Amino acid sequence: MRTTPVVRDLLIINTSLLVLAWILAPFGIDLINILGLHYPKSPYFHPYQFFTHMFMHANLIHLLFNMYALWLFGTVLERVWGGKRFLIYYLVTGFGAAILHTAVTWWQIHHFISAAQKFLAHPDMQSFLWFYKKYPQYFNPKAVSALLAQWELHPSSTSFATAVIPAIRQAIEFKMNIPIVGASGAIFGLLLAFGMLFPETPLYIIFVPYPIKAKYFVVGYGLLELTNGVLNIPGDNIAHFAHLGGMIFGYLLIKYWDIKGIPRYGNRF
Repeated sequence: MRTTPVVRDLLIINTSLLVLAWILAPFGIDLINILGLHYPKSPYFHPYQFFTHMFMHANLIHLLFNMYALWLFGTVLERVWGGKRFLIYYLVTGFGAAILHTAVTWWQIHHFISAAQKFLAHPDMQSFLWFYKKYPQYFNPKAVSALLAQWELHPSSTSFATAVIPAIRQAIEFKMNIPIVGASGAIFGLLLAFGMLFPETPLYIIFVPYPIKAKYFVVGYGLLELTNGVLNIPGDNIAHFAHLGGMIFGYLLIKYWDIKGIPRYGNRF
């Protein structure tokens, strides 16, 4: 397929920003931190990051996967919708990804702080074990093992609870200050649109011997992202709810166009 104009421009912008990040890094300029989306209470947050995060990527592999999907699905959708409608859809789904990710991050931080306060009100080993098992992804396992070993020797001491406080604060700061980057939210929006417009189209997935219809693939992928997001597996540095946000906002936008009488197949907009 010949690359369509908006898809081509998006490929150029995303690639150029990653190259620029490599060039600026030796000079102490962290473009990922500048353009990536931070939690609103982070000192690194700026409102423009709700849009700029979708044009910045963490590394070359991250970029290649997203840009291949953008070219594969975006080219088809731009041919059907036209450049203006396609770009609006792309930006809305990327923005929607940021909105849902931020909302989930707020929920996680809020509950983490509530659990921390509950532990600090009764700073004993059992309370800490409950706290640690509930939020293992926030702590260093080796440091926790060393702390528990000392605590077992002096179970009545409260000094260990005091030692945990800096770790809790660091965990909250880490959660607030780590940026998310990538076009994945918008890409999942494109995948959703492709599944809605071409539900019967067979998709051939690597390592899967049989083709999967687009509608089943979209539903399956969405459920997988929801499962991974809910499980919140330690060490999984993927913003699963951002992916779901792109799909949800994409679905809502297409349904809005349906209500407005804008045909799904055509560039009248």
